[in-house]
Amino acid sequence: MLRLQSSQLDFARAFARLVRDRRESGEDVAHQVTRIIDDVRGRGDAALVEYTARYDDHSLGDVDEWTISPDQCRAAFDDLKPELRAALELAAQRIAAYHEAQLPQDRDYTDEAGVRLGARWSAVDAAGLYVPGGRAAYPSSLLMNAIPAKVAGVERLVVVTPSPGGKTNPLVLAAAHLAGVDEIWRIGGAQAVAALAYGTSRIRPVDVVTGPGNAWVAEAKRQLFGVVGIDMVAGPSEILVIADGQNDADWIAADLLSQAEHDPLAQSILITDDPVLADTVADRIGVELAMLPSARVASESWNTHGVIIEVASLDEAPALANALAAEHVEIATADPEALFAQIKHAGSVFLGRYTPEAVGDYVAGPNHVLPTGRRARFSSGLSVLDFMKRTSFIQMDEAALRAIGPAAIALAEAEGLPAHARSIEARLGI
Repeated sequence: MLRLQSSQLDFARAFARLVRDRRESGEDVAHQVTRIIDDVRGRGDAALVEYTARYDDHSLGDVDEWTISPDQCRAAFDDLKPELRAALELAAQRIAAYHEAQLPQDRDYTDEAGVRLGARWSAVDAAGLYVPGGRAAYPSSLLMNAIPAKVAGVERLVVVTPSPGGKTNPLVLAAAHLAGVDEIWRIGGAQAVAALAYGTSRIRPVDVVTGPGNAWVAEAKRQLFGVVGIDMVAGPSEILVIADGQNDADWIAADLLSQAEHDPLAQSILITDDPVLADTVADRIGVELAMLPSARVASESWNTHGVIIEVASLDEAPALANALAAEHVEIATADPEALFAQIKHAGSVFLGRYTPEAVGDYVAGPNHVLPTGRRARFSSGLSVLDFMKRTSFIQMDEAALRAIGPAAIALAEAEGLPAHARSIEARLGI
């Protein structure tokens, strides 16, 4: 774990190294993914059979081994304990309500020149949703991906999820039933993303691929962008906690470990103006790790990538937070709004001492699929817009064309495109 103090002479250089730390896949992963994509594009289902047997120890033979039926998903939902079913339903309701408010409005108006202008929004026809099934299975991720797609109006929702040893988490199946997923395929990894992008004999291609995954999945999405749309290239999870000295150190330690347990490459950072809190949190993390079932992963993440930064004043925190542009930012202070007003770059922000990031992973409503690796500088979390596109339209009569057409002719001629100019001139009798 790294300890930094903003008063140190070499702080700027040390902090710059922290900001530059990518913690993501290298060239070896990129080369492997390229080979897998090419193989799936060339051999289709045969390649999927080989990769699934190799990486998931699952044989793709008849239809039942390739897919999971809606009846199986319904049975998994019906078999849930009542409190777990209620929790999934609450999460689904809140996610749907939040994303329904994101739906964009069409525009249609006539300007002062008499030109009718506007834009119409429509959903993509089919979306592919990647749901991890290796280190852990996440029904929450399925809800966070499928529900915005449904709200957007996507007609065909296709889930791909690895089934190690032929087993799929029943919670994922229950979530698929609740979200109205149309198809579930028992494949994962870069090969699943390639199958969604190009299609195979069995699997029809989709228009957009979303959802988190490992380094190979992220790299496949990166390479296939343009063949299909993607939500983002996601890396290991991140949390930045900005905390004053009035916090309970156990709460802050738990918050930091909530992301550390995701992945050995995950990163948890604390910024505080209280040295006592910094020391206490560092101690309490050791205590928490001793009791945590996920301690092996969480301790590797914290010991390798964890950071505590002591600042003279929390007024320094927003600039540091904006440079880090973290996936999750908690502001655990008496007046979180004052700091929040200065935060420009963050995937999602959690305000106040009683708003742990973990609640946002499940039931708050906003999407938990968020930009990592400083991409919050230029991108946002998953939304209905990732499953929609905007089509602009223009309509003119002769008077409107005479009002603005001559300017278009002048620009076309200046650009050396006489046919452009001629298509307007012909209508104006010039």
